[in-house]
Amino acid sequence: MKKAFPNAAAVLAALLLCGATAWAQTAPAAESAPAPAMPGIQSMNIADVKPDASTEPGYAAQTNGERARVQPGNNAPMWRQVGSGVAGFSSLPKSQAPEAGVLIQPFVQYPGSRVTNAGEAWRQVRNNWIIPYGGSLLLIVLVAIGVFHWRIGPMVAHEVYTGRKVERFTPFERSAHWTNAIAFSILAISGIVMAFGQFFLEPMLGKTLFGWLAYALKNAHNFAGPLFAVSLLVVIITFMRDNLPAKGDLEWFLKGGGLIEGKEIKSGRFNGGEKVTYWGGVFVLGLIAVLTGLFLNHLLPVFDYSRANMQVALMVHAVSNVGMICMFMGHIYMGTLGTKDAYEGMRTGYVDEGWAKAHHELWYDDIKAGRIPAQRANVAPAAAAGKPVQV
Repeated sequence: MKKAFPNAAAVLAALLLCGATAWAQTAPAAESAPAPAMPGIQSMNIADVKPDASTEPGYAAQTNGERARVQPGNNAPMWRQVGSGVAGFSSLPKSQAPEAGVLIQPFVQYPGSRVTNAGEAWRQVRNNWIIPYGGSLLLIVLVAIGVFHWRIGPMVAHEVYTGRKVERFTPFERSAHWTNAIAFSILAISGIVMAFGQFFLEPMLGKTLFGWLAYALKNAHNFAGPLFAVSLLVVIITFMRDNLPAKGDLEWFLKGGGLIEGKEIKSGRFNGGEKVTYWGGVFVLGLIAVLTGLFLNHLLPVFDYSRANMQVALMVHAVSNVGMICMFMGHIYMGTLGTKDAYEGMRTGYVDEGWAKAHHELWYDDIKAGRIPAQRANVAPAAAAGKPVQV
């Protein structure tokens, strides 16, 4: 029995030594070989992150593996993935927010930008091109109209007014035109304030008042947009026939609309300049502005509302609107101050025979020949002076 105890003690010591050796060999291996993580950027519970880890000694010299234990996600591989546009995890549904897990967009080069991520490229195009050059173009057109009116003045009919009226616009045509014009004015004014107001209004009104104004105009912009879209389609359909290319258009363009000779060039119901405004400003730029506006408001469900598509839509929307405003400024001027008595046609629907012959002689000839009725509405309005209208 006395010899058995030393043998038992030796066996127990041997077992403890083997266990300690095995633990020493396996424990470091378990620490240095963590479970493989899923590919891509992983989400992390904020409670597991140590916000003051950067104050620990040796923080700057930590390896990516060491950094991942104290600040998960704050390491070079993760930020390289973020910068390359790799999508992480998001609780938002992919159908509503397809890019919710993408923090930084991939690199692109928009016209006028450097090769950089798409968000910065869009900012460069907007701030370096659309805002300065778009605003300058609007001012140039406005000043040009003012100089033209000052030096040349309005176009006056060189025909004797007879007192007999011909119908230029029916009540339906005037209603469609005025609806579209009012909606356009709201959109143009609100768009100009939102895009350029910080440069000329905010210094005068202050940030608070300008912020309320911009907020109110933004809502007015969104409400006037659908009205403009519907009325634009009505205007396009209503006036398309009389804006098709016709006899006299080429001569009108070659002679600059009569500015070279100082008298009107024969034209139909609408002259060449009005047809350019219709096809360029109303049909092309107007439809582009409407489609991009509907897209920006997520009203075209067949498209992908990703940030990249929204950025392109914003640029196209801004450029088309600047061009449309420039064209319509000329149209508004020629329909009011630029042509004497032209506004009466859109206000009352009727113009004098002398005015019709002086400004749209081919259209007047068609009326006299009976090819076009002098009055298309059912009831002729009273003349401005209160005298009966003769048609």
